[in-house]
Amino acid sequence: MTNQNKLWGRLTLPSEENFYNETLEMLDKLKADAIRDSDGTKLPDEIKDIEDVDIYTTYFTVRDINDFAEKNLDEAIRLYLSSEFKTATSESLEIDLLEDYYDEQIKIDYKSDYKKYWEVRDRTTGKVVDINDWTLDKDKVIVKTIPFHDYSVSFLAFGIWDPTQMYNYITNDWKDVPHHIPMDVRGEKTSKYVEEALEKWLIENPKTDIVRFTTFFYHFTLVFNKEAKEKYVDWFGYLHTVSPNALDKFEAQYGYRPSPEVFIDEGYYNSMYRKPSKEFLTYIDFESKFVAERAKRLVDLVHKYNKKAVMFLGDSWIGIEPFGKYFKEIGLDGVVGSVGDGITLRLISDIDTQMKEGRFLPYFFPDTFYEGNDPSIEARDNWIKARRALLRSPLDRIGYGGYLSLAYKFKDFTDYIANIADEYRLIYDKISEKTPKASAKVAILNSWGEIRRWGSHIVAHGKRFKLAYSYMGLMEALSGMDVDVSFINFDDLKEKDLSEFDVIINAGDAYTAFSGADYFSDSKIIEKLRSYVYNGGGFIGVGDPSAYQKNGKFFQLRDVLGLDVECGFSQGRNKYFTKVEDSHFILEDVIGKIDYGEGKENVYAIDKDTRILDYYNEGVRMATRDYGKGRSFYMAGCPYSFQNTRIIKRAIMYVSHKEDELKKYFAESIYAEVAAFKGLDEYCIINNSNKDIETKVYDKDGNVKDLSLKLGEIKWIKE
Repeated sequence: MTNQNKLWGRLTLPSEENFYNETLEMLDKLKADAIRDSDGTKLPDEIKDIEDVDIYTTYFTVRDINDFAEKNLDEAIRLYLSSEFKTATSESLEIDLLEDYYDEQIKIDYKSDYKKYWEVRDRTTGKVVDINDWTLDKDKVIVKTIPFHDYSVSFLAFGIWDPTQMYNYITNDWKDVPHHIPMDVRGEKTSKYVEEALEKWLIENPKTDIVRFTTFFYHFTLVFNKEAKEKYVDWFGYLHTVSPNALDKFEAQYGYRPSPEVFIDEGYYNSMYRKPSKEFLTYIDFESKFVAERAKRLVDLVHKYNKKAVMFLGDSWIGIEPFGKYFKEIGLDGVVGSVGDGITLRLISDIDTQMKEGRFLPYFFPDTFYEGNDPSIEARDNWIKARRALLRSPLDRIGYGGYLSLAYKFKDFTDYIANIADEYRLIYDKISEKTPKASAKVAILNSWGEIRRWGSHIVAHGKRFKLAYSYMGLMEALSGMDVDVSFINFDDLKEKDLSEFDVIINAGDAYTAFSGADYFSDSKIIEKLRSYVYNGGGFIGVGDPSAYQKNGKFFQLRDVLGLDVECGFSQGRNKYFTKVEDSHFILEDVIGKIDYGEGKENVYAIDKDTRILDYYNEGVRMATRDYGKGRSFYMAGCPYSFQNTRIIKRAIMYVSHKEDELKKYFAESIYAEVAAFKGLDEYCIINNSNKDIETKVYDKDGNVKDLSLKLGEIKWIKE
């Protein structure tokens, strides 16, 4: 790039055929320095020839290669699936494997040895049915059964339609577009083809500056039902990586072959909410090492032709594990990801790579850009949520995707995103080389730890789920709060000196990976946490912290929290302690009702030393407690809101004994936040709301001034 203006560039726009003059206009209006194609579009040479603009070209490694795929269907992607659970009413049962799968996506794998790789389970006893007691008849399995037991079949299937292309195909009502058949790079023919095809493409595309891999080899789990609607989705799921080839290689390396149940997991498919088994974690390590090795070969090819290689954090990203131990070995020049909020921004911006780019919403697709709709509303909400997190961990670039011709018709929208781009560039110019100041160090404790950094509680990227939002709100609040956040698992907990953290947070429903499940049956873990708090640490629990029914209690940190849950076992024991505190430091900014989301029922105080902050329907919804030199705080649920963000901020300061430090770099209005940076002689105040506000703002010494901020405004103040 030749333009050296610091407040220009760092923005990628999509373009398409027959849109040259308008593209030039939009490049100038938004001061963009890069152009990309999108799924369903191509960039003509005239656009690729625009001066002073980098050209991103989307590259699929194992999809959109149908000429090869149709001749080598034996190397198409496979995945383990479960039939529906069926109850036998006699001594024989017929199970239709494809009863609720979409036949344009899923085909049964008849090529591999089904007696070797498949499994039938009695789901009443949990036992494997002897291979001699079932037979395969086309797409049905006939099982010798025990009447009134239920059964399922774990089987291998080919995935013959890429799930992302399928979604885009349906959303945009594409006609006469071939279904992309995804291929498995573990296959010898596919592996050879992928490398040769990329090198040929690099030679034939000299005008591409940046190859945007979307992504590499294995799609996150997304399976459709008979009506072509999402049947099962898991943004971290490994189902699409499983093949006889992978299983045999695993066996050769580790001395055993994972059973189908390692992947089927009682029909839960190793959802992120399940405590991961040792076998499944071993498989993730095995697969991510393989993916890193193969991805590096492709990145090296890109570098050979003097181009940059970036990956899109989405679609076929499984195995990349950007917070895992093999990621750096790939040698990528950057990462691009979709930003839906502060959490998803941190998923991108915290990755250790040279360049991090966020693709902001809305996507320029017809489901948003239609007559009568105002897409700038979504853009404003997206930017304001993301900006909080960006001030903690800045992106190097931002961008948009889709059909520029659609967005072009909405002038108010393009005016608004031009303002977003300018505001982003100013922020980047000021803070990109600075370290944000932090009021506390916080550790999120769950079964996954760092490998799922900012990924905890996500089911599908950017979507709301009933049993997730009460915890996602906590993560969203932390993504832009002036605290340093670490993610630790229970093995880390045992090994670490916990005194490096001011606060440990455990948040999740009982028996999930996020609460901890049977990790809380381990006395060493209980000892470590109790000792940490007793000697001055802070503990925050949301939902069902430390929940595991054992030894006469549900909350295993019952004494630390001062709370437990009535599970129906001790209803005859009176719960005398119900008095609510008249006031408390944590609640000083609360106005009106507190939103606990799905909340929790039947939580009770164990004695008079528990300070109840909110009590409803014979249950505690918020409480705090002193424990030795330390403190704990409990909240029944924490959907994202300005008020809940302030409650968590105050709770962190309270349990870490930092109440006197709250009003330093602080805005009194719950709609505003302050961000300050080491080595920068100014700090900023952001209005996170869609209304004008007035607030008192405190500097580093607690000096106060009154400020007015317009909706969504950011103001910089000299120290």
